[in-house]
Amino acid sequence: MSKGPSRATLVTGASSGIGRAIALRLASEGWPVYAAARDTRPLADLESVGCQLLELDVTEASARDHAIAQIEAEHGAVGALVNNAGYGQQGPFEETPLAAFRNQFETNVFSVVGLCQRALPAMRAQRWGRILNLSSMGGRLSFPGGAAYHGSKYALEAISDVLRFEVAGFGIRVVVLQPGPTSTAFGARSLRSLEDLVPTDDGAYDALRAGIRTALASTFETEPPSRNADSDTGIATPQEVAEVAWQALSSEDPKPRQVVGAAGEQMVALKESGTERDWDRFVAGLYPAPGIERNETPDTPRQD
Repeated sequence: MSKGPSRATLVTGASSGIGRAIALRLASEGWPVYAAARDTRPLADLESVGCQLLELDVTEASARDHAIAQIEAEHGAVGALVNNAGYGQQGPFEETPLAAFRNQFETNVFSVVGLCQRALPAMRAQRWGRILNLSSMGGRLSFPGGAAYHGSKYALEAISDVLRFEVAGFGIRVVVLQPGPTSTAFGARSLRSLEDLVPTDDGAYDALRAGIRTALASTFETEPPSRNADSDTGIATPQEVAEVAWQALSSEDPKPRQVVGAAGEQMVALKESGTERDWDRFVAGLYPAPGIERNETPDTPRQD
Protein backbone atom coordinates (compact mmCIF):
# COMPACT_ATOMS: atom_id res chain seq x y z
CA MET A 1 0.00 0.00 0.00
CA SER A 2 1.32 3.41 -0.93
CA LYS A 3 2.33 5.58 1.97
CA GLY A 4 0.66 8.53 0.23
CA PRO A 5 2.00 11.84 -1.03
CA SER A 6 4.68 13.75 0.82
CA ARG A 7 3.49 16.27 3.39
CA ALA A 8 7.00 17.60 3.95
CA THR A 9 6.58 21.33 4.42
CA LEU A 10 8.99 24.18 3.75
CA VAL A 11 8.26 27.30 5.80
CA THR A 12 10.28 30.35 4.82
CA GLY A 13 10.91 33.26 7.17
CA ALA A 14 10.53 30.94 10.17
CA SER A 15 12.89 32.74 12.54
CA SER A 16 10.11 34.74 14.22
CA GLY A 17 6.50 35.81 14.17
CA ILE A 18 4.07 34.14 11.79
CA GLY A 19 6.61 31.81 10.17
CA ARG A 20 7.75 30.44 13.52
CA ALA A 21 4.15 29.96 14.67
CA ILE A 22 3.23 28.08 11.48
CA ALA A 23 6.27 25.81 11.81
CA LEU A 24 5.33 24.99 15.41
CA ARG A 25 1.69 24.36 14.52
CA LEU A 26 2.54 21.97 11.69
CA ALA A 27 5.14 20.16 13.79
CA SER A 28 2.50 19.61 16.48
CA GLU A 29 0.47 17.72 13.87
CA GLY A 30 3.39 15.48 13.00
CA TRP A 31 4.07 16.91 9.56
CA PRO A 32 7.74 16.95 8.53
CA VAL A 33 8.66 20.64 8.80
CA TYR A 34 11.68 22.39 7.33
CA ALA A 35 11.98 25.74 9.08
CA ALA A 36 14.02 28.11 6.92
CA ALA A 37 15.67 31.47 7.51
CA ARG A 38 18.78 33.33 6.47
CA ASP A 39 20.13 32.89 10.00
CA THR A 40 19.15 29.62 11.65
CA ARG A 41 20.47 30.50 15.11
CA PRO A 42 17.11 31.91 16.30
CA LEU A 43 15.53 28.62 15.18
CA ALA A 44 17.52 26.33 17.47
CA ASP A 45 14.58 25.64 19.80
CA LEU A 46 12.44 24.45 16.87
CA GLU A 47 14.65 21.38 16.52
CA SER A 48 13.41 20.15 19.89
CA VAL A 49 9.86 19.88 18.50
CA GLY A 50 10.93 18.03 15.38
CA CYS A 51 11.60 20.76 12.85
CA GLN A 52 14.59 20.48 10.56
CA LEU A 53 16.45 23.74 10.09
CA LEU A 54 17.45 25.13 6.71
CA GLU A 55 19.66 28.13 6.07
CA LEU A 56 17.92 29.87 3.20
CA ASP A 57 18.14 33.31 1.66
CA VAL A 58 15.03 33.21 -0.52
CA THR A 59 16.44 35.84 -2.89
CA GLU A 60 19.26 33.53 -4.00
CA ALA A 61 18.36 31.05 -6.76
CA SER A 62 21.06 28.57 -5.78
CA ALA A 63 19.87 28.58 -2.17
CA ARG A 64 16.28 27.98 -3.25
CA ASP A 65 17.35 25.10 -5.47
CA HIS A 66 19.44 23.54 -2.71
CA ALA A 67 16.60 23.73 -0.17
CA ILE A 68 14.03 22.15 -2.47
CA ALA A 69 16.50 19.51 -3.64
CA GLN A 70 17.26 18.48 -0.05
CA ILE A 71 13.59 18.01 0.80
CA GLU A 72 12.93 16.11 -2.41
CA ALA A 73 15.88 13.82 -1.73
CA GLU A 74 14.49 12.99 1.72
CA HIS A 75 10.74 12.92 1.00
CA GLY A 76 10.28 12.78 -2.76
CA ALA A 77 8.57 16.15 -2.96
CA VAL A 78 7.83 19.33 -1.11
CA GLY A 79 4.25 18.57 -0.20
CA ALA A 80 3.48 22.01 1.18
CA LEU A 81 5.26 25.28 0.50
CA VAL A 82 4.59 28.15 2.91
CA ASN A 83 5.92 31.38 1.40
CA ASN A 84 6.11 33.57 4.47
CA ALA A 85 9.46 35.38 4.13
CA GLY A 86 8.98 39.06 3.45
CA TYR A 87 9.09 42.59 4.82
CA GLY A 88 7.41 45.95 4.34
CA GLN A 89 9.40 48.72 2.70
CA GLN A 90 8.04 52.09 3.83
CA GLY A 91 8.61 55.64 2.67
CA PRO A 92 7.23 58.39 0.46
CA PHE A 93 7.21 57.28 -3.17
CA GLU A 94 9.56 59.99 -4.42
CA GLU A 95 12.08 59.28 -1.67
CA THR A 96 12.10 55.49 -2.15
CA PRO A 97 14.99 54.54 -4.48
CA LEU A 98 14.31 52.23 -7.37
CA ALA A 99 16.75 49.79 -5.77
CA ALA A 100 14.49 49.62 -2.71
CA PHE A 101 11.51 48.80 -4.94
CA ARG A 102 13.55 46.06 -6.60
CA ASN A 103 14.65 44.60 -3.28
CA GLN A 104 11.05 44.60 -2.06
CA PHE A 105 9.82 42.71 -5.11
CA GLU A 106 12.83 40.37 -5.06
CA THR A 107 11.90 39.19 -1.57
CA ASN A 108 8.11 39.42 -1.59
CA VAL A 109 7.39 38.34 -5.18
CA PHE A 110 10.25 36.90 -7.22
CA SER A 111 11.47 34.56 -4.48
CA VAL A 112 7.93 33.14 -4.24
CA VAL A 113 7.82 32.60 -7.99
CA GLY A 114 11.21 30.91 -7.91
CA LEU A 115 10.33 28.56 -5.04
CA CYS A 116 6.98 27.62 -6.57
CA GLN A 117 8.48 26.89 -9.98
CA ARG A 118 11.19 24.73 -8.39
CA ALA A 119 8.75 22.77 -6.20
CA LEU A 120 5.93 22.27 -8.70
CA PRO A 121 7.32 19.39 -10.84
CA ALA A 122 7.53 16.99 -7.89
CA MET A 123 4.20 18.22 -6.53
CA ARG A 124 2.59 17.49 -9.88
CA ALA A 125 4.21 14.06 -10.03
CA GLN A 126 2.65 13.06 -6.70
CA ARG A 127 -0.68 14.68 -7.66
CA TRP A 128 -0.94 16.52 -4.37
CA GLY A 129 0.41 19.75 -2.97
CA ARG A 130 -0.34 22.91 -1.05
CA ILE A 131 1.08 26.36 -1.74
CA LEU A 132 0.33 28.90 0.97
CA ASN A 133 1.29 32.47 0.10
CA LEU A 134 1.37 34.97 2.96
CA SER A 135 0.00 38.18 1.57
CA SER A 136 -1.63 40.82 3.76
CA MET A 137 -4.68 43.02 4.02
CA GLY A 138 -2.16 45.26 2.22
CA GLY A 139 -2.87 43.20 -0.89
CA ARG A 140 -6.45 44.49 -0.83
CA LEU A 141 -5.94 48.13 0.14
CA SER A 142 -3.10 50.59 0.39
CA PHE A 143 -1.84 53.34 2.65
CA PRO A 144 0.53 56.27 1.98
CA GLY A 145 4.18 55.36 2.29
CA GLY A 146 3.65 51.77 1.21
CA ALA A 147 3.97 51.92 -2.59
CA ALA A 148 6.68 49.25 -2.74
CA TYR A 149 5.09 47.00 -0.13
CA HIS A 150 1.51 47.22 -1.37
CA GLY A 151 2.67 46.84 -4.95
CA SER A 152 4.45 43.61 -4.06
CA LYS A 153 1.41 42.20 -2.26
CA TYR A 154 -0.99 43.13 -5.05
CA ALA A 155 1.37 41.35 -7.45
CA LEU A 156 1.49 38.28 -5.21
CA GLU A 157 -2.31 38.19 -5.12
CA ALA A 158 -2.60 38.23 -8.91
CA ILE A 159 0.12 35.62 -9.37
CA SER A 160 -1.59 33.36 -6.83
CA ASP A 161 -4.93 33.65 -8.64
CA VAL A 162 -3.37 32.58 -11.92
CA LEU A 163 -1.40 29.76 -10.30
CA ARG A 164 -4.48 28.46 -8.47
CA PHE A 165 -6.24 27.77 -11.79
CA GLU A 166 -3.22 26.36 -13.59
CA VAL A 167 -2.30 23.70 -10.99
CA ALA A 168 -5.70 22.71 -9.56
CA GLY A 169 -6.00 19.79 -11.99
CA PHE A 170 -2.83 18.26 -10.53
CA GLY A 171 -4.29 18.14 -7.02
CA ILE A 172 -2.44 21.27 -5.92
CA ARG A 173 -4.29 23.94 -3.98
CA VAL A 174 -3.05 27.54 -3.79
CA VAL A 175 -4.20 29.63 -0.84
CA VAL A 176 -3.55 33.27 -0.01
CA LEU A 177 -3.64 34.40 3.63
CA GLN A 178 -4.19 38.10 4.28
CA PRO A 179 -3.35 38.90 7.90
CA GLY A 180 -4.32 42.28 9.23
CA PRO A 181 -2.16 43.96 11.90
CA THR A 182 -0.41 41.17 13.80
CA SER A 183 1.67 41.28 16.97
CA THR A 184 5.07 40.62 15.42
CA ALA A 185 8.26 42.59 14.77
CA PHE A 186 6.97 43.52 11.28
CA GLY A 187 6.37 47.12 12.32
CA ALA A 188 9.86 47.50 13.74
CA ARG A 189 11.49 46.43 10.48
CA SER A 190 9.16 48.67 8.51
CA LEU A 191 10.21 51.61 10.68
CA ARG A 192 13.88 50.84 10.01
CA SER A 193 13.24 50.80 6.26
CA LEU A 194 11.67 54.25 6.58
CA GLU A 195 14.59 55.67 8.54
CA ASP A 196 17.07 54.45 5.92
CA LEU A 197 15.68 56.77 3.24
CA VAL A 198 17.15 60.15 2.31
CA PRO A 199 14.61 63.00 2.48
CA THR A 200 14.19 65.45 -0.39
CA ASP A 201 16.24 68.64 -0.06
CA ASP A 202 13.16 70.81 0.33
CA GLY A 203 11.54 68.63 2.99
CA ALA A 204 8.41 68.17 0.88
CA TYR A 205 7.50 64.91 2.60
CA ASP A 206 8.71 65.54 6.15
CA ALA A 207 5.21 65.73 7.59
CA LEU A 208 4.10 62.63 5.69
CA ARG A 209 7.15 60.71 6.88
CA ALA A 210 6.28 61.63 10.45
CA GLY A 211 2.72 60.49 9.84
CA ILE A 212 3.91 57.16 8.45
CA ARG A 213 6.13 56.70 11.48
CA THR A 214 3.25 57.42 13.85
CA ALA A 215 0.88 55.09 11.98
CA LEU A 216 3.36 52.21 12.05
CA ALA A 217 4.14 52.70 15.72
CA SER A 218 0.49 52.80 16.70
CA THR A 219 -0.65 49.92 14.47
CA PHE A 220 2.02 47.29 15.00
CA GLU A 221 3.62 45.99 18.14
CA THR A 222 7.39 46.43 17.89
CA GLU A 223 7.87 43.31 20.01
CA PRO A 224 5.46 40.36 19.97
CA PRO A 225 3.70 40.26 23.35
CA SER A 226 2.77 37.06 25.13
CA ARG A 227 -0.98 37.32 24.92
CA ASN A 228 -3.95 36.23 22.90
CA ALA A 229 -5.48 38.41 20.20
CA ASP A 230 -6.45 41.80 21.56
CA SER A 231 -10.24 41.89 21.52
CA ASP A 232 -10.32 45.69 21.59
CA THR A 233 -7.89 46.46 18.78
CA GLY A 234 -8.52 43.35 16.69
CA ILE A 235 -4.76 42.80 16.36
CA ALA A 236 -4.08 39.14 15.62
CA THR A 237 -1.40 36.93 17.12
CA PRO A 238 0.97 34.76 15.09
CA GLN A 239 -0.75 31.74 16.61
CA GLU A 240 -4.09 32.87 15.20
CA VAL A 241 -2.58 33.14 11.73
CA ALA A 242 -0.90 29.75 12.19
CA GLU A 243 -4.20 28.10 13.03
CA VAL A 244 -5.80 29.45 9.85
CA ALA A 245 -2.71 28.28 7.94
CA TRP A 246 -3.07 24.78 9.37
CA GLN A 247 -6.73 24.60 8.40
CA ALA A 248 -5.86 25.72 4.86
CA LEU A 249 -3.02 23.24 4.48
CA SER A 250 -4.91 20.27 5.90
CA SER A 251 -8.23 20.90 4.14
CA GLU A 252 -9.06 19.05 0.95
CA ASP A 253 -10.89 22.11 -0.37
CA PRO A 254 -9.45 25.22 1.32
CA LYS A 255 -10.80 28.71 0.74
CA PRO A 256 -8.62 30.39 -1.89
CA ARG A 257 -8.28 33.64 0.09
CA GLN A 258 -8.68 34.32 3.79
CA VAL A 259 -8.36 37.52 5.80
CA VAL A 260 -7.02 36.88 9.31
CA GLY A 261 -7.79 39.03 12.35
CA ALA A 262 -10.69 41.27 13.27
CA ALA A 263 -8.79 44.48 12.46
CA GLY A 264 -7.94 43.20 8.99
CA GLU A 265 -11.52 42.09 8.35
CA GLN A 266 -12.87 45.48 9.41
CA MET A 267 -10.39 47.42 7.28
CA VAL A 268 -11.01 45.34 4.16
CA ALA A 269 -14.77 45.65 4.66
CA LEU A 270 -14.42 49.43 4.99
CA LYS A 271 -12.37 49.66 1.80
CA GLU A 272 -14.76 47.51 -0.23
CA SER A 273 -17.96 49.11 1.08
CA GLY A 274 -17.32 52.50 -0.50
CA THR A 275 -15.86 54.20 -3.55
CA GLU A 276 -12.27 55.12 -4.28
CA ARG A 277 -13.07 58.69 -3.24
CA ASP A 278 -14.44 57.42 0.07
CA TRP A 279 -11.18 55.59 0.72
CA ASP A 280 -9.13 58.65 -0.22
CA ARG A 281 -11.10 60.73 2.26
CA PHE A 282 -10.58 58.11 4.95
CA VAL A 283 -6.83 58.03 4.31
CA ALA A 284 -6.69 61.84 4.29
CA GLY A 285 -7.93 61.75 7.87
CA LEU A 286 -5.04 59.50 8.92
CA TYR A 287 -2.03 61.02 7.18
CA PRO A 288 -0.85 64.58 6.52
CA ALA A 289 -1.10 65.25 2.80
CA PRO A 290 2.13 66.56 1.20
CA GLY A 291 1.73 70.06 -0.23
CA ILE A 292 -1.41 70.73 1.81
CA GLU A 293 -1.45 73.08 4.77
CA ARG A 294 -3.14 71.71 7.86
CA ASN A 295 -6.08 74.07 7.53
CA GLU A 296 -6.64 73.21 3.88
CA THR A 297 -8.75 70.42 2.40
CA PRO A 298 -6.94 68.04 0.02
CA ASP A 299 -8.12 68.37 -3.56
CA THR A 300 -8.74 64.68 -4.20
CA PRO A 301 -8.44 63.84 -7.91
CA ARG A 302 -11.55 62.51 -9.60
CA GLN A 303 -11.46 58.73 -9.97
CA ASP A 304 -14.70 57.97 -11.75
